[in-house]
Amino acid sequence: MSQTLEDIIARAEREHRLGKAEVAALLSCEGEPVQRLFDAADRVRRAFMGDDVHLRGIIEFSNYCERACHYCGLRRPNAGLPRYRLDVDEIVAIAGAAVPLGYRTVVLQSGEDAYYTQDLMATLIARLKGELGVAVTLSVGERSFEEYRCWKEAGADRYLLKHETADPRLYATLHPDMKYSDRRRCLDHLRELGYQVGSGCMIGLPGQTAVTLADDLLFLKELDVEMAGIGPFIPNPNTPLSKAECGAVEMTLKVIAIARLLMPQVHLPATTALGSIDCKGRQKALNAGANVVMPNITPNKYRRMYEIYPNKICLDDDPAHCRNCIGGIIQSLDRTVADGAGHSPKIPFSHLAG
Repeated sequence: MSQTLEDIIARAEREHRLGKAEVAALLSCEGEPVQRLFDAADRVRRAFMGDDVHLRGIIEFSNYCERACHYCGLRRPNAGLPRYRLDVDEIVAIAGAAVPLGYRTVVLQSGEDAYYTQDLMATLIARLKGELGVAVTLSVGERSFEEYRCWKEAGADRYLLKHETADPRLYATLHPDMKYSDRRRCLDHLRELGYQVGSGCMIGLPGQTAVTLADDLLFLKELDVEMAGIGPFIPNPNTPLSKAECGAVEMTLKVIAIARLLMPQVHLPATTALGSIDCKGRQKALNAGANVVMPNITPNKYRRMYEIYPNKICLDDDPAHCRNCIGGIIQSLDRTVADGAGHSPKIPFSHLAG
């Protein structure tokens, strides 16, 4: 490539667009250019999103899942995993206890569990909005257009549906009972219905390359997501990928940094997964373009059973301790904890109140 890495970074910081070969070149860079990439992403984050770090409180309300994804410990064939479901009252109580701690967004996350019907989820969403006034993000997998529509009308603000990989062949090897076209269609439905849309990918999947990761980043830019969840693949011993290698910290950070350069107004989490494989992982992500942290506010007795991957951090911390800990991390980086709901700054969502 005739351009230097410095040229590519400078153009990405200035124009927020790159071709696939340029993205792949940045993903493959080593040494000093890596830090220059992180520094550029941090400048773009500061210019477009400020120094606020937005907190999203995650409630993992069911670990039942109808899918058999090869990387996930919640997969249906994992017969050794104790299963649980929370009812609406319990979920509302958990969220209610988080509000005084400063949480203005609740993320409802589960396996793909049909027990939670369209009407049950609508009731839950309406209660969270009506009784607590929090922003509601859903992350419950592939559902019908009608379900998505109903939940949007009930008050859901955002939906997180990771595409995992933009390579259809790799997607098929990871998801034996799913179709890449269905995942894309669901993301299109969410966009059509006016959700603030989140998607994202795992870093370090077996068979993944710099080129496929470049496709992931360009797909996220094409979809124009409001949030991009990017974290390392961590093998679970109770899955077909138990012997695979873990995703690399530096590559994960490079993908986060490039995502910030390409999508300056996107919300980018410093993920728990990254913090689970590197004790400073979340701090490193916050210095490489990230501006969101998603602490777990699920009661401790359920957290160990929501084992998508093993050795997750903060399994025994209560929500108040987690809030104080993450607040200290944010302050140590000369950043501030945001006091609003953290809606996307992009039109048409910029009019939303915190």
